[in-house]
Amino acid sequence: MRTLTPAQADDVRTALQHAERRSGLRFSAFLGASADGRRHFAERLHAAMGEESPDAVLILIDPEGRGLEIVTGENARRRLSDGACRLAAMSMATAFSAGDLAGGLLYGINTLAEQATRR
Repeated sequence: MRTLTPAQADDVRTALQHAERRSGLRFSAFLGASADGRRHFAERLHAAMGEESPDAVLILIDPEGRGLEIVTGENARRRLSDGACRLAAMSMATAFSAGDLAGGLLYGINTLAEQATRR
């Protein structure tokens, strides 16, 4: 399974924090195998965020299963359209297919944060 180096993981954490400060939404990422069906698993992870889930954006990446899911909470969905999420997902998938896991994830986080701050 492709994984992130410690430096890449730090870059992703920094990007998540920056996205949160910029947008006011709660961003998180999960990198690993998904159980019980990818979408269902992503929705369960999102729901586990508890009180933060209405304002949360979860990006799930399953490198082995070649899967990607973006789950948005009720409030986040008002600021991130399906089209904006699809655009970010397509860009991430392109980077992933070229072997750039970290770059794709960073691009996706930044794209979603940018879209969430546009009014």
